[in-house]
Amino acid sequence: MNSRISINPNVCHGKPVIKGSRVLVSTVLGAMAGGDSSEMILEDYPNLTAADLEACLQFASSLSDYQEGSYGDAA
Repeated sequence: MNSRISINPNVCHGKPVIKGSRVLVSTVLGAMAGGDSSEMILEDYPNLTAADLEACLQFASSLSDYQEGSYGDAA
């Protein structure tokens, strides 16, 4: 889905992570939703970059692109 996001069943039980780390995408998104600034997150996770944070948002956006009739719903 994204060159900065990795999904591997052998890493963090297959949950999406920032590639090359064990930082869960859900952890980053939760921090953002909780009001943490990008600067705060990057300070907490110095191995991440601003591009990694953007990739998390893009990943979440692509997952939320719901259309009626998709995903097994009756059309």
